[in-house]
Amino acid sequence: MNRKVIIIGSGPAGLTAALYTARANLKPLVLEGEQPGGQLTITTDVENYPGFPNGIMGPELMDHFREQAKRFGAECHFQHVTKVDFKSSPYTVWVGDKSYNADSVIIATGASAKMLGLDSEKELMGYGVSACATCDGFFYKDKKVLVVGGGDSAMEESNYLTKFASEVVIVHRRDKFRASKIMIDRALNNSKISIRWNNTIDEILGDRENGVNSVMLRDTISGELKKESCDGVFMAIGHKPNTDLLDNVIDTDEFGYIITKNGSTATNLDGIFACGDVQDKIYRQAVTAAGSGCMSAIDVEHYLESLKK
Repeated sequence: MNRKVIIIGSGPAGLTAALYTARANLKPLVLEGEQPGGQLTITTDVENYPGFPNGIMGPELMDHFREQAKRFGAECHFQHVTKVDFKSSPYTVWVGDKSYNADSVIIATGASAKMLGLDSEKELMGYGVSACATCDGFFYKDKKVLVVGGGDSAMEESNYLTKFASEVVIVHRRDKFRASKIMIDRALNNSKISIRWNNTIDEILGDRENGVNSVMLRDTISGELKKESCDGVFMAIGHKPNTDLLDNVIDTDEFGYIITKNGSTATNLDGIFACGDVQDKIYRQAVTAAGSGCMSAIDVEHYLESLKK
């Protein structure tokens, strides 16, 4: 069976693309991947998505996205794509030994925040641990938070968090930042920001009921452990686009983000489109991802129409 469009991924971008392609009667097949619903499924309260004045839980919001797309005929499967062949149309994607063919493909595999790899970090994600100050900073009004990192992202997140938090502590494993000078100066000149040089987080303490209450810091020189109280921990050590599947298949930038043409979601390959965080290293918001998902659906519709001419 040759389909008109296959969507790989299922966050706000992929499921919005599914909604729009379904309403265009393209009968999309959505292969949702290992984390159906994307990064929002590990987010608790979402307060900055329009239309929900009282906020909504991330997983619930993604359920709404999915149900709306399915209502118009989208076919969604919690399956992880293991291989692709984009050499010629119809394009082929595999889930294990099973293959699917389509005239077009939308890649919406997203990007994942780089984490420390602690069990407590995973356990408390969304309960005091976050990787998005823009998303969650508001919840830390008049509280103390830690930011992990030493690059521009860490400086930017730290400065942003001072709008809400009473105290922001940057935890960095070295004795100097790798961020740009202007970003470093802004952080060092902010009276709400202090630095813990030559330190890493060994453990995050707290529980899901009460949230984070402290961390154990390890001095990278002496190895000494010290407890530091805090109300939240923000990871700002970068993001990794989920493009391992596409190595040497499609054009990506030096960081692995898919390159799309200006004003479009089209890639360097005819019939292959990309939307959401897998091609956006700047905004990384649910609402912008949804917008690019809409764009990719419209781009696909126009592309498929052009094949008929």
